[in-house]
Amino acid sequence: MNYIIFEEIIILLALAVIAIAGLKHFKIAPILAYLVVGIIVSPHALGLIENTRDVRFIAEFGVVFLMFTVGLEFSLPKLIALKREVFGLGGTQMLLTSIISGSIDWYFSHNLKEAIIIGGIVALSSTAIVTRQLSEQLELNSRHGHLALSILIFQDLAVIPLLVLIPTLSNEGPLLQSLEISTFAKSGVILFIMLAIGHWILRPLFRTIANIRSAELFTLSVLLTALSASWATHAAGLSLALGSFIAGMMLSETEYRHQIEIDIRPFQDVLLGLFFITVGMLLDLSTLLPQLHWVLLVALLLIVSKTLIVTVLCYLFGASPGVSLRTGLVLNQGGEFGFALLTLALTYNVIDPATIQVVLSAIIISMMFTPWIITNNGRWTKFIFRQSYQTNRRSIAQKVENKTKTLFDHVIICGYGHIGQNVSRFIEEKNQHYIALDLDSIRIQEAQEAGETVVYGDPTHKRILQAAGIDKARVVLITIKNTSAAKKIIRQVRSLRNNIPILVRSVDESKLDELYSEGATDVIPETLESSIILASHLLIHLDVPLNEITRDIAKARKDRYQFLRGYYPGEEASHAESSMINEHMYTMVLHPGSRAIGMTIGEINLDDRNIVFTALRRGGIRGKQPTPDLLLKENDIIVMHARPEDLEFIKVELLTGH
Repeated sequence: MNYIIFEEIIILLALAVIAIAGLKHFKIAPILAYLVVGIIVSPHALGLIENTRDVRFIAEFGVVFLMFTVGLEFSLPKLIALKREVFGLGGTQMLLTSIISGSIDWYFSHNLKEAIIIGGIVALSSTAIVTRQLSEQLELNSRHGHLALSILIFQDLAVIPLLVLIPTLSNEGPLLQSLEISTFAKSGVILFIMLAIGHWILRPLFRTIANIRSAELFTLSVLLTALSASWATHAAGLSLALGSFIAGMMLSETEYRHQIEIDIRPFQDVLLGLFFITVGMLLDLSTLLPQLHWVLLVALLLIVSKTLIVTVLCYLFGASPGVSLRTGLVLNQGGEFGFALLTLALTYNVIDPATIQVVLSAIIISMMFTPWIITNNGRWTKFIFRQSYQTNRRSIAQKVENKTKTLFDHVIICGYGHIGQNVSRFIEEKNQHYIALDLDSIRIQEAQEAGETVVYGDPTHKRILQAAGIDKARVVLITIKNTSAAKKIIRQVRSLRNNIPILVRSVDESKLDELYSEGATDVIPETLESSIILASHLLIHLDVPLNEITRDIAKARKDRYQFLRGYYPGEEASHAESSMINEHMYTMVLHPGSRAIGMTIGEINLDDRNIVFTALRRGGIRGKQPTPDLLLKENDIIVMHARPEDLEFIKVELLTGH
């Protein structure tokens, strides 16, 4: 048996782990780590992998699953709602950038087919890097984030005709003869047939599969659907990726879309990583070095031209100068779909290999600078359009003030998501008043049309809080998930009013003390509060008196949930669940010879660490909340909650003292 491919994949995965771990420190996207690994192992560098054909075949399925998830995100109602931004702005950007970049390529290559493909590739931006970076910076729902996302949606859709176009351009002869109308007609027919299958067959089939309640069967069915659709389009002379996109579309309108996305994600991430490694293998550094000046020039031209094109178009479509420039800075790189299209073009020998080297390198360089550019997009824009931003902020603040002119003793809700909306209904039910601040323009528009008191505004800015009537408000409620943003809001509120109550919703219970230290009056952790509510209902069924239940709940809240802190993660707890609750519960047996035997609880050196002894078990009897003067004995079992990083310290202190 030939184990070469097995050995090659082990080498790639090992190097990928090292590269991602090393570059994570510098906040560099994993895509670039995969590309670096590909460059290192390629036949043009260390030559650890001589024949890339087998690896490329496996890696191609990474693109298949990527297009499948893009299809899952495809939503006709969403496209209709954003038709002006997606088709108007996104379509114009794609067309104009393709024409300009394609014309430059045609001037040098005199190859119209190559110019068309290069134009389409350069027009694409990185959906993966942009959305991730904007999400981390809490800018995904901002005005420039909204415009960037709309343009990216159209770019993702534009990949589909390019996937169909490249194989047809491989035919010999003039351009018009190569463009087989039958191929596009065939694609349309296949699309119609598959969507019909999805509506009439797949939806009831998946309901039946879901009712069987077998996770393995459900995942296998998803894989079968994606790969079967890819095989069908490939058999029809089209690309594998086109079929997977259509399969995603078929399942996007079902009630199982989110579960499907979760099931497919591990396959996509691993295989897509292999794909980016194979892209890195395409780079021939020995060929590139003599023309490095051209590569750097193309990369610079790509970044500058795309920034200018997107900025001008956003401004013409009604955005302010600052928002337009921020959108341009966010979208000025090449994209991962460009790699897929370049690989396909190389397979069909449509583009000159030397051109592929230059374009591929330029895209990689542009993507390397993307996190840094997006991180600083606000700072640079505010420096250039300082007056515009101040005017725009005053305009937003004025709109907020207009809503709060008649309000007094009202509630300021920071974040109008699901929880914010539910709380607002309780406020209205008691004939109280509120003003909600949010950054999701679509949500705000829908809520305003329904008559809700919600306005566009960033509560992390003092001016917006002042416009919301912080000086005459009764309570501030923060419902946003992001802890960093919540802490910033608390600081701003406290700088304006030191005595106003601030209630904070917390998804991560490990951040309770941090939020309290910033100045929060009450922090409501979701997991602990749901536990309290569930326990109160249970105790009622156990005939515990209502006043006793109320007293216990009040005590738990007054003690800031100390009684409920800690968690036994167990073997099946997910990494995300375990890391979110960072104070875990532990038990420790004082075996004969342990240093702590004969000491009292109060004599144990905790070194100012957040370690709490919650119970002690002795002779089969469990006592809660041991007092500081309790003397520890041999075979005592101590129950405590502590952070994982403090566990080793307390083990040493109790057992050896070294």
